[in-house]
Amino acid sequence: MPIITLPDGSQREFAAAVTVADVAADIGAGLAKAALAGRIDETLVDLTTPIESDASLAIVTARDDDGLHLIRHSTAHLMAQAVKQLYPEAQVTIGPVIQDGFYYDFAYERAFTPEDLEAIETRMAELAKAATPIARSVLSRDEAVEFFNNLGEAYKAEIIGDIPAGETLSLYEQGDFTDLCRGPHVPDTGRLGHFKLMKVAGAYWRGDSSNAVLQRIYGTAWTSKKELKSYLNRLAEAEKRDHRKIGKALDLFHLQDEAPGMVFWHPPGWAIYQTIEQHMRKRQVERGYKEIRTPQIVDMSLWERSGHADKFGDDMYSLTSDERQFAIKPMNCPCHVQVFNQGLRSYRELPLRLAEFGSCHRNEMSGALHGIMRVRGFVQDDGHIFCTEQQIQSESAEFIDFLHDIYDDFGFTDVIYRLSTRPANRVGSDESWDKAEKALADALDAKQLPWQELPGEGAFYGPKIEFSLQDCIGRVWQCGTLQVDFSMPGRLDASYVDDNGERQTPVMLHRAILGSFERFIGILIEQHEGRMPLWLAPNQVRILNITDRQREFSEKLEKTLLDQGFRVQTDLRNEKIGLKIREATLQRVPYMLVIGDKETESGMVSVRTREAREFGPLDITSLVNGLNQEIATRGRTQLEG
Repeated sequence: MPIITLPDGSQREFAAAVTVADVAADIGAGLAKAALAGRIDETLVDLTTPIESDASLAIVTARDDDGLHLIRHSTAHLMAQAVKQLYPEAQVTIGPVIQDGFYYDFAYERAFTPEDLEAIETRMAELAKAATPIARSVLSRDEAVEFFNNLGEAYKAEIIGDIPAGETLSLYEQGDFTDLCRGPHVPDTGRLGHFKLMKVAGAYWRGDSSNAVLQRIYGTAWTSKKELKSYLNRLAEAEKRDHRKIGKALDLFHLQDEAPGMVFWHPPGWAIYQTIEQHMRKRQVERGYKEIRTPQIVDMSLWERSGHADKFGDDMYSLTSDERQFAIKPMNCPCHVQVFNQGLRSYRELPLRLAEFGSCHRNEMSGALHGIMRVRGFVQDDGHIFCTEQQIQSESAEFIDFLHDIYDDFGFTDVIYRLSTRPANRVGSDESWDKAEKALADALDAKQLPWQELPGEGAFYGPKIEFSLQDCIGRVWQCGTLQVDFSMPGRLDASYVDDNGERQTPVMLHRAILGSFERFIGILIEQHEGRMPLWLAPNQVRILNITDRQREFSEKLEKTLLDQGFRVQTDLRNEKIGLKIREATLQRVPYMLVIGDKETESGMVSVRTREAREFGPLDITSLVNGLNQEIATRGRTQLEG
């Protein structure tokens, strides 16, 4: 007589063993219809799973995160079934769930075409409409190898052959298709109606370049037509905002094969970069940071002592000179400790806040590179705070305030907070990790900020708060970090003299706000679709004359604005004013000053925005004051006529 405890604490008693589906039906017909699976004592199981003794049970529906995962997992099987029906010679391999969807790898004699994807998707819809039951069965390892070999599925048989002998494996059958899978799955294909196949890409079998190249079909699946449509709209919007396309159109930067993962900044892009750097420099000085600069190439022994060589050695660029091995620095923290170590430090100097726009290089996998969002050479707005244990929470709270101010300057108000705690592979004592994790949690709680824990996701030397930004189309970008480090200062012999004249090891807070300049600029480009706010725009004002009679006035106006520190260009070409306005608009110039005979005679200017708003006439003083006000407020106020 099993007693089932539900999530709300209520209990239901049954006279004999029941399945998860039976319990859902006992609760109500609505839940029975919506149920996809169950979670028994934290283990996700199929609806047909029997419950023979007392247990805790949660019914999983499409509203749950687990439910969406199940739908995507089952849709991957649905796609494989459709492929096998349409192309019987294709062999199935693996098909996991990924962010926002799934993929499945196939071995097939020819490349799948867009027309093939349409046909597969149509067949998937037919199979979903049939609402075929999905049934679980078990076989021994050897029986499963024989089963898939008999089907001609050599790749599946190879996977199973690597599983230890004696293991019992689960298979899932839906109509004429059977696949190896741990499960669970939705109860029938009728639960799978909202999907879209996205693209085909190549993939090596088991990720090994010496193996055969397979075809990977990517798809997405959602719980409703509305959610699917919303996702596809977001993808279309993201495509329109792609920083690589906009960067090329606006001549901001380029990348090329001779320097993979390294950015060539063009004058307009470098203007954005320098504006951000100067702004960050000014704000850091206001917050008590001292800017430093450390070497690019450092003896490998330092990275061995810090622990980075052991942890990140494969990602580090190295070279040999004078029979010594050096590394091009992948991060700045060990070098900052070297600056701290120069001279005898007193507790009166703490907290000591050091900052560097540090150039770093990491040997990222070529397949992971993505425009300027994921590169091999990048610059961090890096900072390290050396402090006492008693100062950790106050310094953490002060940094959180600083970070919010900066994000607000750039127009980001939606921030997500996550606390990553100790990983299995780490340095330092459990006691020090307890202190560090508590200090960060207390700092977030003191600010009354909502946060979630990411168990095991901390750095090898300490826990961290991850600060992520949500952009205008709902994407989340992890940018800022704050990490508490009790380990590295001691490993690198950092110390200070306390108020009793005794040497102590400082705590080191690693912090960044933007992350890397390259990635952050990519985020800004996509956030604004290249329409940078005035203070960041590489060309803030474009002066457009109507005829050559206004040349002299236009040139004088350009000099006046340049002397005021604005980034100004003048278009004096013998072209129609409509063409000049169109080109300036396409180049996302915030303000265009249209100069005709009337403006020349009056000394006033007519203003047009890239959004086609027109106003004026304005005198030069009012124009300058208005532009300066908009820049000073980071776009919170705008020029008015």
